[in-house]
Amino acid sequence: MIADGLLDLGIDLNVWPWVWLVVAVLFALIELTLLGGSFVLLPFAVSAFVASILGFYDVPIEIQWVVFLLGGTALFAVAIIWLRKFVNDNDTPPGVGADRLLGMTGIVTEPISHDDVARRGRVNVAGEVWGALAVGGRTIEPGTHVRITMVQGTRVIVEPIQNDLTTTSEGTT
Repeated sequence: MIADGLLDLGIDLNVWPWVWLVVAVLFALIELTLLGGSFVLLPFAVSAFVASILGFYDVPIEIQWVVFLLGGTALFAVAIIWLRKFVNDNDTPPGVGADRLLGMTGIVTEPISHDDVARRGRVNVAGEVWGALAVGGRTIEPGTHVRITMVQGTRVIVEPIQNDLTTTSEGTT
């Protein structure tokens, strides 16, 4: 086998199953308490537990190390691939949260300007009142019908609807 005594680290072979078990429990506790379920150490905790079982059945220490290292690495890779697929498949679908407002129309209730640092501009959309900013440097007066083009934080970015004949900063009615 691999150079005798190299992988046993001078530890009695009857103690290795307990070492693996302690490593498994320690990695699992660190994973759950400090890392918050990030799946970094959990694969290695599982592989240490499997190495512990192999140690109790007197499997050579070299195989225990291979199971721990390669098994943990393989489980880590599988977890990363699976989690990446899970994260990508669970994007917020359209129509959920503030993004549902995109493309909807509303009515201006308080004058809206492009650089409203006082956050006074308001628009009523689907029965909800939202803070708003105007597109393009124009001031949009109350009563104007607007379309939501973007959501920026807790405010919506709006533009007047072209066929609307209500008052804008140009003074058209």
